[in-house]
Order: sequence, then C-alpha cells, then structure tokens
Amino acid sequence: MTFETERLILRPWKESDAESLYEYAKNPEVGPIAGWPVHTSVENSKAIIRDVLSGEEVYAVCLKEDNRAIGSISLIKPEQSHTKAEPDEIEVGYWIGVPFWGQGLIPEALRRIQEHVFCDLGCSAMWCGYYDGNEKSRRCQEKCGFTFHHTEENKPCVLMGDVRTEHFTKLTKEEWERKK
Repeated sequence: MTFETERLILRPWKESDAESLYEYAKNPEVGPIAGWPVHTSVENSKAIIRDVLSGEEVYAVCLKEDNRAIGSISLIKPEQSHTKAEPDEIEVGYWIGVPFWGQGLIPEALRRIQEHVFCDLGCSAMWCGYYDGNEKSRRCQEKCGFTFHHTEENKPCVLMGDVRTEHFTKLTKEEWERKK
C-alpha cells in the first residue's frame, strides 16, 4: 500500500533504499533516542530493511520530488505494542533524517497514517511513545492531536541494552474526528 501527502510518498521499503537508509540512520542523533542503534554500513541497513522494515504497515517516508527514503513510519499491532493497547487500538512509531528535522514532514506523514488507521483499519485509538529527552517526538505527537496518557519507568530498551522512561500519548478516533 502507498499513501501520498502534499510533499510525501509513504511506501513499502525496498532493498534498493539501503544507501539512503544508511545515510540517515548512521547519524547518532536519530536511532539511539528512538531506541535503536546507529546503522554501521549499507549492508547493515539492507539487513534491517529485510528483517525489520519489510513488515506489514511499515512505510518509507519519501519526498515526492525524488521518492528517496528519508525516514520511516510504522504501525505496531496491539500484541507487539510497547504499552497496553486494546485489540482495536494500534501504536505508531516514526523517525526522519536530521537534514529534514523542523520541516513538518513527520507530522504530515503521521496525519496521513491517522486517516488510514481510523478510516481504513477501523481502529478506535492510536498510541505513540517517546523516551525521556526526545522533545522533538513529543512535540510532533502534540501537533498531531495526541495527548499525554501515562509514563512507564524502568522499561528495558532491548536494542540499546539499557533501561529508560517512556511517555505515552493517545489519540482516539472521536478526538481525531473532532480535530480534523
């Protein structure tokens, strides 16, 4: 499935995206704050595409002008959620390369995914989390209508091998309908 916004194409990842993925995912400002390690090579990025990003409801965030992957947005099923999502709820996760920070691209992608979640998938709510210190992600969630729900402390961050505090926000379908 592919989605479009004013400036973006959200599409499935391809192995040919590995160089672009590596370009942005090797930056230590991106992955660690989101809970995953920096990419170490194009081959590492290619393996991540095959093993992680090729899943269902995982989309490369691409600029319309060149369809080059600059970030990612994905939906996480309730049974894999980082928090206690109900069966008809879903969690969303995202990141974007540093050169594209502050341009409103992830909020644009997230708003399109919200429409997909509530209209196509029929979910009753969306969850989103951010680790302590990730203010950019918190602000993105607020811009897109999510409101603070709860904090979970001492959560293992398996990929980074540490323990963190994670804050969760939530948006219900009713709230989304009122705000759109």
